Amino acid sequence: MKRIGILTSGGDAPGMNAAIRAAVRTATANGMEVFGILRGYTGLIEDTLIPMDEMSVTGIAGKGGTILRTARCLEMLEKPGQEKAASTLRRHNIEGLIVIGGDGSFTGAKTLAENYGIAAVGIPGTIDNDLAYTDYTLGFDTAVNTCVEAIGKLRDTMESHERISVVEVMGRHCGDIALYAGIATGAEATVVPEAPYDLNAIAERIKASRARGKHSGIVIVAEGVMSGEAFAKQLQPLLPYDVRATNLGHIQRGGTPTMADRVLGARLGNRAAELLKEGVQNRAVGIHKNAIIDMDIFEAVSMKKQFDGALLSMLQTISL
Repeated sequence: MKRIGILTSGGDAPGMNAAIRAAVRTATANGMEVFGILRGYTGLIEDTLIPMDEMSVTGIAGKGGTILRTARCLEMLEKPGQEKAASTLRRHNIEGLIVIGGDGSFTGAKTLAENYGIAAVGIPGTIDNDLAYTDYTLGFDTAVNTCVEAIGKLRDTMESHERISVVEVMGRHCGDIALYAGIATGAEATVVPEAPYDLNAIAERIKASRARGKHSGIVIVAEGVMSGEAFAKQLQPLLPYDVRATNLGHIQRGGTPTMADRVLGARLGNRAAELLKEGVQNRAVGIHKNAIIDMDIFEAVSMKKQFDGALLSMLQTISL
């Protein structure tokens, strides 16, 4: 394979730039030409491609977001848009495509591979950690660390005013950000979409905590359950304390990537480019037990995410 393209699609995630850098430098070191595709599948359909080399990715590993920019592309869901995307790749003689994104982005790569014969390799770039085949997705570690820092600051002001803080975090239908943030911050309660919850039990837990001498309380709610505002409105009548809601929002997707996300991005980008160089196609790279793996991208897209109930059980025990 002599010429490949690379794009980032869907929501941005810290570590995407580290993956871009590693993929570009691995490809060029192996004699391949690389084209960056701006704004994801939208750029592929609109033919906004730029040549990339070693110098074009200098100094980007520590930057949040994605230098290739990103977009959500509804056109890619329909056949005319898919045909335009495939036509752009053929017009530029691009033989392989690296797609960095979440499940929707992988579905686009799967479509190009399955219906148009485009060699594709997917890199899991999403803060949600909602792809089943990999232990962690790119950006998850940074997003959780951002939540941990923000919740620590909220704890300070809740302690000062003796209030309860309901904190809404991202994750779509996956509760991993809430779960890991809850463990890391010592939240009094954590509510995720994968498990039932008892509002009265949460209220009693907060009251018991206050009786033991705590002057604040943190309840983390994953967005897949409901909004933080809605949850706070339900909780307030059950408590004699002031309840406030905070939605951390898009700060979870930005910021300097952690060491873990920079290294993971480098490892995944490197392996994706190596696979295309070797002529291996239609794969998704990931990490399992700290080893970089790859598997059939069709299978990766279809796998169902399993929630770690044992971690939630531990969280509930140590949050007493």
